Amino acid sequence: MQKIALITGATSGIGEACARLLGTQGFKLILCGRRVERLQNLKNDLETATRVTILNFDVSNREEVFRSINSLPEDFKEIDILINNAGNAHGLGPIHEGNLDDWDAMMDINVKGLLYVSKAVVPGMVARKRGHVVNIGSIAGKEVYPNGNVYCASKHAVDALNRAMLIDLNQYGIKVTSINPGLVETEFSMVRFKGDEGRAKGVYKGIQPLRAEDVAETISFVISRPAHVNLSDIVIFPTAQASSTVVNRQLD
Repeated sequence: MQKIALITGATSGIGEACARLLGTQGFKLILCGRRVERLQNLKNDLETATRVTILNFDVSNREEVFRSINSLPEDFKEIDILINNAGNAHGLGPIHEGNLDDWDAMMDINVKGLLYVSKAVVPGMVARKRGHVVNIGSIAGKEVYPNGNVYCASKHAVDALNRAMLIDLNQYGIKVTSINPGLVETEFSMVRFKGDEGRAKGVYKGIQPLRAEDVAETISFVISRPAHVNLSDIVIFPTAQASSTVVNRQLD
């Protein structure tokens, strides 16, 4: 039977890479995001290989989440794989200089958004006693680095929720996995630095960072393990990185 995967934040970065890879592997795809034109373009690209439906909503909007997911066609409702990928970082500075709107955005999307989508999807998995939840965390959920305060707090919450889901859903045979990347070159830093291309590029200067496709390949491996195998917690770094603050930059 063809499995169904729902991917949040599918319009760029890791989410888009997952969509493109899983589409070639025969998954039926539910692609979710805020940028409807990108969603439609991605659907157009992928539907020659597999069946695709799109949902245009903001994960931080509880009403939009439930209305959208409840509107799925009957043949897309039995979701096998949930990839909670939507997330963001806004700003990088000391706690006493933090921007309250940035804080709200990170907590609303990274934490509450993950909870809303999970609440909309996971009860169906419980009823069917099968499924796999993949939560995209970060090395920021394992460590705290200077000026990362609220972003780190949001990703520590994701780490805690992943471990709690693993416990709560164990009795129903549902797998739960946390994927925690280090430096991945996507739109992430451009968003964090509010479009400052110089600062964004500086994050990756002197190293070969991970690509979104590297993380997608890891997710593909995780969800393709035999039924008795669950990889519950994975940290993935580029070779040049050893921690959130230790990076071997080969600068001229």
